[in-house]
Amino acid sequence: MSVQSIASPALATHTFLEHKSSSIYCEHLAAVRNLAGCNGRPEWTAAAAAAGGGRRRRQRQGRLGMIVRARGGGGQAAKPSPIFVLKEKPERKPLHQDMSGAGLQEEIDLGTFKVDPDHRSGYIALVGRPNVGKSTLLNQIIGQKLSIVTNKPQTTRHRILGICSTPEYQMILYDTPGVILKKLRKLDDMMMQNVRTATLNADCVLVVVDACHSPEQVMDMLEDGATTVTDRRPTLLVLNKKDLIKPGEIAKKKEWYQKHSGVDEVIAASAKQGTGVDEVKQWLLGHLPYGPAYYPKDIVSEHPERFFVAEIVREKIFLQYRQEIPYACQVNVVNYMERRLNKDFIEVEIIAEKESQKGVLIGKEGHALKLLSTAARLDIEDFVGKEVYLELKVKVKENWRENEELLDDYGYNGKIRT
Repeated sequence: MSVQSIASPALATHTFLEHKSSSIYCEHLAAVRNLAGCNGRPEWTAAAAAAGGGRRRRQRQGRLGMIVRARGGGGQAAKPSPIFVLKEKPERKPLHQDMSGAGLQEEIDLGTFKVDPDHRSGYIALVGRPNVGKSTLLNQIIGQKLSIVTNKPQTTRHRILGICSTPEYQMILYDTPGVILKKLRKLDDMMMQNVRTATLNADCVLVVVDACHSPEQVMDMLEDGATTVTDRRPTLLVLNKKDLIKPGEIAKKKEWYQKHSGVDEVIAASAKQGTGVDEVKQWLLGHLPYGPAYYPKDIVSEHPERFFVAEIVREKIFLQYRQEIPYACQVNVVNYMERRLNKDFIEVEIIAEKESQKGVLIGKEGHALKLLSTAARLDIEDFVGKEVYLELKVKVKENWRENEELLDDYGYNGKIRT
């Protein structure tokens, strides 16, 4: 089947359906792999690969979390799914809760079940300036890629919840948007509200700073940009990117932050290389409260699957396009149908603010959109563990970053449509 361009560029929507069997596919595959990184397939499925492929439904649930999908039979769309709320801590789970099997709860004698008194669990908020490495650090702690990572600031917009569990503990980490002091749009205000909410829910605060930058009063920055984080919550400062500066400079900056930042401890690390991450985890573990788990131990996030699909597409936009285009785009998964005998069908809309931005996204004869679609599809297939049929649409909604109603609908109020 050949590449198809559906709908005229003059229409409000431009759609691109992309197939492996297309004649154009091989021509731009090399460019796609460069765009995707890691030979075209970043490690979205590290945990599943370790388990031996991770293609069965049960394994996918363990990898992706509490999956909520719009299901369709024979191509028919399902009813709208509920809203997923990221506002407050859930109640602690009194059991380990590997209870996916029918009747499993009835098989457990609750009267004799004992909770490990040494088990620790709690929430950790990752906060800091844009582009200091918070998302990379979260991915390292979790052990697989949840937060998208680019070399551009303000890539993270939502609070990304990642869960790191062992029999002895459960760390629930919030990767938050970068703290900005000058809020230019309503979107900026709502992102900083997400930082505030995550921090107020936290049992520990992990402040990440860039070792390449001059030391600064991070607590003043956080109070001005988001919220006060030192209500005697244990606070760790991670001096990230230590691989980029000399050891002597690291020692000087650690000493400065230990004297002037007001945090409990400073640890130098390189999230990109993974050095110092174990030390960070050990410090966090020593400061989490005792108690049972909040979530089942076999999930890594409670975000719906389609949320991560949208994030993958948005990451590719950041990697492929320059200047204002990535920041002016919003990505929504408008339809996700799991089909037993065929590829899953995923319909994604990309919202731009101007017609000129739409033209850049599509590119000449749709080439830019084709490149974006293929790069995103490769990572989505790795993430969900099967082939998918990806449809991209580009729409224009002027000034959406100032429209509070649209921002609420897109989930920036902490409510994500599943």
